[in-house]
Amino acid sequence: MKKIDVVLGLQWGDEGKGKIVDSISPAYDVVARFQGGPNAGHSLQFDGEGFVMHTVPSGIFRDKTLNIIGNGVVVDPAILMDEVHKIEAKGVDVKSKLLISKRANLILPTHRILDAASESAMGKGKIGSTLKGIGPAYMDKTGRYGLRIGDVLLPDFRERYEAKKQRHIQMLTQYPDFTYDLAPLEGPWLAAIEELKKFTFIESERYVNDAMMNDVAILAEGAQGSLLDIDFGTYPFVTSSNTMASGVCTGLGVAPNRIGKVMGIFKAYCTRVGNGPFPTELFDETGEELRKIGHEYGATTGRSRRCGWLDMVALKQTVMMNGVTELIMMKPDVMDGFETIKVGVSYKRYGQDLDYFPYDADESIEPVLREFKGWQTPLSDIRRYEDFPQAFKDYVNYIEAETGCPVKIISVGPDRSEIVYRD
Repeated sequence: MKKIDVVLGLQWGDEGKGKIVDSISPAYDVVARFQGGPNAGHSLQFDGEGFVMHTVPSGIFRDKTLNIIGNGVVVDPAILMDEVHKIEAKGVDVKSKLLISKRANLILPTHRILDAASESAMGKGKIGSTLKGIGPAYMDKTGRYGLRIGDVLLPDFRERYEAKKQRHIQMLTQYPDFTYDLAPLEGPWLAAIEELKKFTFIESERYVNDAMMNDVAILAEGAQGSLLDIDFGTYPFVTSSNTMASGVCTGLGVAPNRIGKVMGIFKAYCTRVGNGPFPTELFDETGEELRKIGHEYGATTGRSRRCGWLDMVALKQTVMMNGVTELIMMKPDVMDGFETIKVGVSYKRYGQDLDYFPYDADESIEPVLREFKGWQTPLSDIRRYEDFPQAFKDYVNYIEAETGCPVKIISVGPDRSEIVYRD
């Protein structure tokens, strides 16, 4: 019986999961998303073109790979269909390659309006929502008010939808200063529902487990990052789902002992979009240089990403909680020209040392930085680990020693070909 392998982010998202899933998916028969929604922005680049996946798993462009949207994902049919049309324009038969769990919850147009109203009312305390309706949709799911993919086939679906919509409209009266227009969202959403019916809906938990019993190789694709986990992230500046490896169990319906490799992706430095703690953030020219060279702008929101040094304290914590078996390093090439590189190795808070990421992390935390010699050599053309400069190998060796995990893959550019695999 095959076990299910996992790829997930170890920081605040935007680590480069899309590229890696696309690159390694030929080794798998199925790629399955297990949490999150269209707040994801998984970037792929090949054949001189770039693509951003929001809901569709990143294995969709591989001819022999089937893709599943699992029960833990929340789906906006309008956004999904727009994404499908763009993929189909590249000659991909999406309907034959994409299966959708009947248990996945729907994002309604009014969820997006509630999201915007709530964020607006927070003022300076904004979470930094992508305004895709993710939070309200998960709130309805846990509150047992949600509509699910399987419901669209029911004869009374429209009545059920109207009841949910009216409930949300009543909730919006809590925001008397917030104005909205539902019609521009509702029309495309209802049209997308009709298109959605043409796809294959599955009992995903049975499908995935039967596939593993028949030695089908499955890769679970995570969205966002571990430091945005609803339970273990920098609460309340987090997403609304479990982004950890444990989310695979609830998001696809597999037992913990069915999980195989856990591949954790991290940038060679750190970024974050939106508000919340970021101990190693840089506010100087170096931070701006990371942003500029790394093109650090959100794939979903377009917002500038906050940039800083690698945070080893946070990385070790997410490696531990996810049970990471191997690491994947992204974007070290962004720092090719840096004379020195720094890493946050511990924290100071109120005069005390911390070697862990506390639940109430805030601006009172100061990072203790260790300096490394920069490699000052272009990495993008390198395809064998032996050819890397020694200064870069020293950086990798340090990360492996601190985390206890081998760095198995190193990305040295955005294209799927710009990658180094280590045996």
